[in-house]
Amino acid sequence: MSADPQPGWRPWRSCSEKEENEEPGAGLGRQLGEPGKFAYAALCAVSLASLFPEQEESPYRTGVVESLVRWLELPEAVLPSMLAFAGGLGAEGTETFARILRAEPLLKDQPSAVMLDLVSFALKDGYYDARLRVLLSHVTRLLRIPLVELEETEDYLLECLKEEKEAESETAEATRKKKERRKKLKRYLLIGLATVGGGTVIGLTGGLAAPLVAAGAATVIGTAGAAALGSTAGIAIMASLFGAAGAGLVGYKTKKRVGAIEEFEFLPLTEGKQLHIAIAITGWLSAGKYGSFAAPWSSLLQSKEQYCLAWESKYLMELGSALDTLWNGFVNMVAQEALYTVLAGIVTALTWPASLLTVASVIDNPWGVCLHRSAEVGKHLAQILLSRRQGKRPVTLVGFSLGARVIYFCLQEMAKEEDCRGIIQDVVLLGAPVEGEAKSWKTVTKVVSGKIVNGFCRGDWLLRFVYRTSSIQLSVAGLQPVNLDDRRMVNVDLSSVVSGHLDYVKQMDMILKAVGLKTRQCLEEQGGLLAAPPPPSEEKQGTYPNSTASEEPSGLGRADGGAPEQDEGLNGSGDCWCWEPVSGSGLEPEAGGSPARGASGSKGGQRGERLPFAPS
Repeated sequence: MSADPQPGWRPWRSCSEKEENEEPGAGLGRQLGEPGKFAYAALCAVSLASLFPEQEESPYRTGVVESLVRWLELPEAVLPSMLAFAGGLGAEGTETFARILRAEPLLKDQPSAVMLDLVSFALKDGYYDARLRVLLSHVTRLLRIPLVELEETEDYLLECLKEEKEAESETAEATRKKKERRKKLKRYLLIGLATVGGGTVIGLTGGLAAPLVAAGAATVIGTAGAAALGSTAGIAIMASLFGAAGAGLVGYKTKKRVGAIEEFEFLPLTEGKQLHIAIAITGWLSAGKYGSFAAPWSSLLQSKEQYCLAWESKYLMELGSALDTLWNGFVNMVAQEALYTVLAGIVTALTWPASLLTVASVIDNPWGVCLHRSAEVGKHLAQILLSRRQGKRPVTLVGFSLGARVIYFCLQEMAKEEDCRGIIQDVVLLGAPVEGEAKSWKTVTKVVSGKIVNGFCRGDWLLRFVYRTSSIQLSVAGLQPVNLDDRRMVNVDLSSVVSGHLDYVKQMDMILKAVGLKTRQCLEEQGGLLAAPPPPSEEKQGTYPNSTASEEPSGLGRADGGAPEQDEGLNGSGDCWCWEPVSGSGLEPEAGGSPARGASGSKGGQRGERLPFAPS
């Protein structure tokens, strides 16, 4: 985004003039015309109804709509209409609401300005609910705004909050007064209203970041926004969003054994801060390259603030060693040229080869131990997240193998609590050794606000082998789609890139792109800013957006092993692939609007959904 003001904008006039003539508080949403404000609120209301239609979410929908009506200073007479929209009526008007809002003079040339107002609304109480972030992403898409601008807006507001917090920590009175004067000047520069050509637009000095940041800053520090970026409130919001004393997850480590758990600690994958975080969970440890918890996630960049969970390393190392021994022993028993022919037969056979059963004892015990411990770790992780140790902001969880099992049991445990909603945004489970029946997954839908991604491989003979004596061996999520009829559920068949269970760690970069998570390579090629790495240390319901296909040929998602079909990126901008919200009636993105094509299968949660690559 350009840092230059839009044509027709002019720098803000003097602070004294501002103070004498205007109150520095009117937010962007309140500056819209009556049709624009109505469309703004209505678009959010119908989106809430499509995203969270469950009866249990009714109080939440009502609360958000009532708060938004007050935020926009709409007449009380419109509240019944908005509540009706939030109750499921009016979905056919989604396109009309979006068009009216985009046509507003303040937004016509720069629709992304509304993002600052929306994010400010979401943060005003110091609690960034995951459901609100999903709503914001949804509305962003409906307004044809690249989703990258939502994250840029979040980052900008975070910087504002950090500046206020840092300023308050100064003890020298002279320094404090100097900073306050500078902040006051910057504040008025950002939120001042300038009348140009008879229309009200936001003033912006040429030296201040992108134009979008000016449009809605008032909503955070304005009178109705309760001076959220003011000194005291800014610190309170920071403490709420990021956890007590700023320690967050890094400060958490089990000081003693917790039940059956001997090791549980969060390690940073990146050194940034963001209004949403990602936690990656490794499934086993191996000697050499993949001997650390962070190793498989070197390319992951879903957030500037990412952690990996270090858990039960002793047992995971034993499991990794057993997996290597099992594989190497089996390879030695079979002629190399016939290996994959034999493996293909194993997957469909009703009995296992005697040669494989002879080495079964190598894997059975460590696998059984880790199965039990992963469930306990998942339950403990649930308690950490429920306590908001990470702060009051959305969390994305991603894990493979037993790491995916940790996530599954975390969600199951969270679902038992009344306050489980609004914490988890998205979850990605890869090769999950857990129950695959839909009824077992239904309970976790109330915990996850965004997407539940099940990445599976039908030919994962090792996963099938370790479940050979289990009563659920034919219903394992890591081997098949989870046929859950819910818009959150996304099944991704990774059979074209994952030939066996051990490939989940070896092919992680490709897998992350296939399931729609952002990677370092993706952002590097777009010239984006990367989060700094930490210092060295001792089948879905709904629609998908397209993404720019990988430039290099790849067989992922194609039966013929050819390259993925070329699709235009989000809004033609080449943005990383990301989840598309449920579209309103008749509303299709202007570019890249056809359903995504992915690894084999079709929509509806019945078979694996083919998803495209992000730029690689």
